[in-house]
Amino acid sequence: MPLWDRIRRSQVWKSIFRHPPPVDRPNRVKVVLTNLILHLHPVAMPKHGLRLRFTWCMGGITFFLFLVEVVTGVLLMFYYRPTIQWAYHDMLALRDVVSYGILREVHRWGAHAMVITAMLHMLRVFLTGSYKPPREFNWVIGVLLLALTLLLSFTGYLLPWDQLSMWAVTVGSNMVGAAPLVGHEGPASWVTDQSDLRYVLLGARSVGEEALLRFYVLHCVALPLLAAFLMALHFWRIRKDGGISGPL
Repeated sequence: MPLWDRIRRSQVWKSIFRHPPPVDRPNRVKVVLTNLILHLHPVAMPKHGLRLRFTWCMGGITFFLFLVEVVTGVLLMFYYRPTIQWAYHDMLALRDVVSYGILREVHRWGAHAMVITAMLHMLRVFLTGSYKPPREFNWVIGVLLLALTLLLSFTGYLLPWDQLSMWAVTVGSNMVGAAPLVGHEGPASWVTDQSDLRYVLLGARSVGEEALLRFYVLHCVALPLLAAFLMALHFWRIRKDGGISGPL
């Protein structure tokens, strides 16, 4: 018996791969339903769902860019220290020394591209009517993912700790301070400058080391985990709602 056949008939192989090769439709269905990754997709795909002119592939590209951001972000964390003493110097080293600046630029431009592709994906979904029943809940999840993408970009903007990032976050946080019900400059009299959303975001009354640390934790831990959870839910709902919707 050939070695390959002996391996495939061994107990070790069968304990990992519980079904034979997907050479026919029943086995293809079993493989898709029992695979950790493939089960997120429907067993059968409509032809229009594979046409680039219909899907634009913006959802897939956005997810790919998210993976790029996660991998490059983890590597950048090895060289970056979120303190006012070292943040700017570490960013200069990441720009000029570490991997000749390629790692940081891939992360930076990948973030810009992810915002663009997420917006284009939302536009495609709107133009094709893919937000209509029974997919209205998944549309809400998509809107939340777009908001998280913008928040990831905003929280990462402060990490270089230069004049541009500090004043940009100052302007943005002042807008939060003027928001109704959550900002101390709004109409709610019970909200003070030490209890509003701006203070929670910055950890102080102005942009400082507390804000840098909080933005770092949000950018590197909290928001990516929340985005990953919502993405998994988003993919699962696409499958449960019958796959990609058809043309109008």
